[in-house]
Amino acid sequence: MTNLTFHEQSIELSQREAKNGHKSAVLWFTGLSASGKSTIAMACQKELFKRGYQVTVLDGDNVRHGLNAGLGFSEADRVENLRRVAEAAKLFAESGFIVLSSFISPFRKNRDLAQSIITPMNFYKVFIKVTMETAEDRDPKGLYKLAREGKIKDFTGIDSPFEEPLSADLTIINDTQSIQAGVDQIIDLLKEQHII
Repeated sequence: MTNLTFHEQSIELSQREAKNGHKSAVLWFTGLSASGKSTIAMACQKELFKRGYQVTVLDGDNVRHGLNAGLGFSEADRVENLRRVAEAAKLFAESGFIVLSSFISPFRKNRDLAQSIITPMNFYKVFIKVTMETAEDRDPKGLYKLAREGKIKDFTGIDSPFEEPLSADLTIINDTQSIQAGVDQIIDLLKEQHII
């Protein structure tokens, strides 16, 4: 790494934010599989885009089709998966985007690592909270059933823990509310934090 030189951007973040009409931020969505993280993130992206904001979604399944295609699901690979995602989110935020990052990220230490990478950019933890019963009832991929049958090992919520955030910036109780209600809560957070 001794032959590397960091090049400062030729456009300041403040210039990008002035042009965009909003500040940049990373919203880190965490929660059980099937809690509704990606569904809310995608709906929120659509609403923010409609309003003219620069926004993108980084989704757990999607990045494993490309950026992190070579990673498995061992503990080391999961840590590396989230590290890379945090670095990618930071790059988008430095370019003036609002980034909606949707990952189970079950361990506090991994979410803290993501936050340490992205800081000093605006970073907000969004906990999409549901009961295990709700998650298993939804389960669009049938993963909980496979985990309970022993066909998937180390599955979050079954034989691997999910550590709830101790200090989320927003907790969305998503057992019965509408997708739009979740979107509205996120828009409110962005307004409260003077991002939009």
